[in-house]
Amino acid sequence: MALLSFERKYRVRGGTLIGGDLFDFWVGPFYVGFFGVTTAFFATLGTALIVYGAALGPTWNIWRINISPPDISYGLALAPFNAGGLWQAITVCALGAFSSWALREVEISRKLGIGLHVPFAFSVAIFAYFTLQVIRPVLLGAWGHAFPYGIFSHLEWVSNTGYKYLNFHYNPAHMIAVSFFFTTTFALSLHGGLILSAANPGRGETVKTSEYEDTFFRDVMGYSVGTLGIHRLGLFLALSAGLWSAICIVISGPVWSQGWPEWWNWWRNLPIWSQ
Repeated sequence: MALLSFERKYRVRGGTLIGGDLFDFWVGPFYVGFFGVTTAFFATLGTALIVYGAALGPTWNIWRINISPPDISYGLALAPFNAGGLWQAITVCALGAFSSWALREVEISRKLGIGLHVPFAFSVAIFAYFTLQVIRPVLLGAWGHAFPYGIFSHLEWVSNTGYKYLNFHYNPAHMIAVSFFFTTTFALSLHGGLILSAANPGRGETVKTSEYEDTFFRDVMGYSVGTLGIHRLGLFLALSAGLWSAICIVISGPVWSQGWPEWWNWWRNLPIWSQ
């Protein structure tokens, strides 16, 4: 309830990108705006299409529902609705919903007078999805190279794609992406653990300040990045993980079509080994 006391401070006019005052409205504590409306439209339509696709399939088992992209033979053309066109429509809805949500975040940031760090960060995640479902299939010449919608079918696509290149873990961009993912988890777990230990001291002790937190990491690691720095570092690590995950898949096929272990033959062919 305490949060409601300063809600009025942030419920200000302006900052809209489209619609002006006409779409500058709220539903309860949530700002909607033009892009909130488009987000709801695309999300509802896309969900309805997924349910419709499940109704066409042989099962209602949520693990086994599968909506596949068009066959490779269709290339980049529009496919019949029941032969991949449904997948194409759902992909358009997904991109519409994701992009609308990011633009809604831009409007909220403009209202609050803050930077665009949040919508920018979300845009990296959208870019990773866009790379998988649009950029890579376009570069390979067929929508059939994108992944299907479904839990098990998606996992099978990931597994098959990995085996197609013999061992996907040898993809250098994949190595970098995984390293960033694990480093993000490690860094933010250290940060979260430190905040909890400082904000929840033992019985009878006072809550510790940021000076104690900085001192802890200076003693343990020799350096403390600081209270603002850890969030900047976490943002950099997380966005790098998303960016390199997009790079690792977009170069698999359009740039390198052999097995990834063979890519490392350049190391064996360096002149230093022949001396």
